[in-house]
Amino acid sequence: MDNMKQGAKNNFIEDDINDEEIDLRALWGTINRYKWNILSLSGIVVLSTILFVFSMTPIYQATATLLIEPQDNQVVSIEQVYRINGGWEYLPTQFELLKSRELAERVVLALDLPHHAMFDSKKQPEPFINWASFAKYLPLTSPENLAQSPAELEAKQFDAVVRSFMGTIEVEPVRDTQLVKVSIEMADKNLATAAANAVVNGYISSQLDARMGMTLTATSWMNERLVELKEQLSASEVTLQAFREKENLLDLQGVTSISADELMLSSAQLASAQKERSAAESEYRQVQSMKSSGWRSQTTVPAVIKNPLIQEFKTQEAQARTKVDELSRRYGEKHPRMRSARSELKTATANLQQQVDVIVSSIERQYQLARSAEQSIKSTVASNKGDIQAIKRKEFKLRDLQREVDADRSLYDTFLTRLKETSATTDVDTANARVVDKAVVPTSPVKPKKKLIVALAGVLSLMLGMALAFLFEALHNTFKSTDEVENTLHLPVFGILPLVKDKTVGAIAKLAVGDQDKPFSESMRSIRTGVVLSGLDNPHKIIVVTSSVPGEGKSCVASNLAFSLGQMEKVLLLDADMRKPSIAKNFDFQVGAPGLANLIAGTSTLQECIHSIDGIDVISAGIVPPNPLELLSTKRFVNIIKGLDETYDRIIIDSPPVQAVSDALMLSTFANAMIFVIKSDDTPRPIAKKAVGQLLQHKAAVAGVVINQVDIEKAQKDGYSYGGYYDNYGYSGAANT
Repeated sequence: MDNMKQGAKNNFIEDDINDEEIDLRALWGTINRYKWNILSLSGIVVLSTILFVFSMTPIYQATATLLIEPQDNQVVSIEQVYRINGGWEYLPTQFELLKSRELAERVVLALDLPHHAMFDSKKQPEPFINWASFAKYLPLTSPENLAQSPAELEAKQFDAVVRSFMGTIEVEPVRDTQLVKVSIEMADKNLATAAANAVVNGYISSQLDARMGMTLTATSWMNERLVELKEQLSASEVTLQAFREKENLLDLQGVTSISADELMLSSAQLASAQKERSAAESEYRQVQSMKSSGWRSQTTVPAVIKNPLIQEFKTQEAQARTKVDELSRRYGEKHPRMRSARSELKTATANLQQQVDVIVSSIERQYQLARSAEQSIKSTVASNKGDIQAIKRKEFKLRDLQREVDADRSLYDTFLTRLKETSATTDVDTANARVVDKAVVPTSPVKPKKKLIVALAGVLSLMLGMALAFLFEALHNTFKSTDEVENTLHLPVFGILPLVKDKTVGAIAKLAVGDQDKPFSESMRSIRTGVVLSGLDNPHKIIVVTSSVPGEGKSCVASNLAFSLGQMEKVLLLDADMRKPSIAKNFDFQVGAPGLANLIAGTSTLQECIHSIDGIDVISAGIVPPNPLELLSTKRFVNIIKGLDETYDRIIIDSPPVQAVSDALMLSTFANAMIFVIKSDDTPRPIAKKAVGQLLQHKAAVAGVVINQVDIEKAQKDGYSYGGYYDNYGYSGAANT
């Protein structure tokens, strides 16, 4: 039994996990049960659709084909006037022009559609109910709308016709071509053909008119612009000539060349002067550096020593010094010859010094002259550069004025040429579109597509019927077969009890006695067999019968199960539903007859509470106590159950519903097995599942399920088959309770 309870609990967990799975067999079963309803709904919809479709006015479609070229054929080279943008937006623009209001108004006026019978309400047959006559009574209708002038009414009618006609135009491009199909849909096929041709011809005419208008507009604008350009050209030429006269510019190119040659020559002279000044400055710096050391040190300077006179004077001084040295070895200082030699040496030295001073002065003068020459040439170069820059500025200004004159003259010449071309081609009509195929009178209507509409109505009605069937099935979430019970609750079904009609509740409670109803008796014996076989190893002595909610017939099931088991064993039927007892009423006990409540309270003995009926003993609920659960929780009740267990082979306890009160959970602690009763096609699945889950959570020994009040005939019509031998019996009576 523990394994059974654990297995049921695991099945409950698996069932929660697999709730999202789709049961295709269940879906097919639902469709099969509602098949006649679905087919009836589909038949009604199809018949209604057929009647509606054949009463609809046929609509004809006339189609004309246009060729729209992105580029115009250029008659003359005047692209600025006639060029059309051939980009990706060009064709969509033309499609919108074909559906424009301006074109629609042109066609409406050309065909006089406001007076055609299709659009003129006066020429149409009177409706069965003239709703317009009630318009004046509407609160939203103003007096101004009811009293309009004929002109206003005509304008309003014309606007309505134009808008209606625009709704009939369809433009469809032919893929990967420049062809466009223009279609008109109307009830009058001849009018549709004329309208389609009028639309394409009107489009071409509007294009020609637009181009003619563009040409005239361009001509007028260019005339005005040409006068402005001529004045602008004259002004720029006057400005150029005034600048030349002001600056005395005749041959600016020759002046620029002479100034450039002078600058080049001056630059060469400057380079030579800078070289000479650098050499003179070097000699000058050498002499100046030796000046502080005396004149003799200056004789070592290369610029001095290389002078021939210096060489000569140095030689004379050396000879005089040699002579003095020779005579000093032979004569004294006062010797005439000695005096004469020293005088010659002094004279040679003085001459050498004098010559050195002369050369040094010459070097200084050369340096000053080189510097002056360099500065003079630099001034000349700077002056030449200034002259050239001034000439360049004048040249730039002159060229700028010349460019402005050239640009004005070019623009003036271009506009003059274009004006002549435009004036010469004002009478040339060119269009970017032509009619490839004119619309012909259609032979068959395009709307309504009767077969397609009827077929879609049939398919959609079938889908709607199936959707409604699934909706009703979902809303009516009850048990209708043993498979549904076993798959949902994961408990074995001991059997079913057929619906009994035309019998009272008390009669149904004893229906298993004497085979009063063959199908019911056989079903009860099948349930008895299932209960007995489920407890072969450990017989179920105490069996609690319960349900999820009141009204499922658990009391009748408990009574008939007790009578069926009583045919073989000693059985006690105990009514533990002390909140809403039914056993005493079903068996016609006297009012106030003692029962279980009296026995637990000790106000009556066991013998006073037991009643023998048709081979079984029965203990009713007795007086309804204020606290039934507390009585069932007492130790005295435990002792009573133990005593009865020793006396009887089977004790069948009628328990209160699980969802109503918790008495059933208390009684489950005494039970060897619990039988859960479900009312066919009535007990909601979530409620039954919740009740069984509560029992299993409290480790109740739920052995199986009994499906009560099964309408066999209805179940068979819905596609269910219980396959029992009682299927062929006929029966009638009130429902089991």
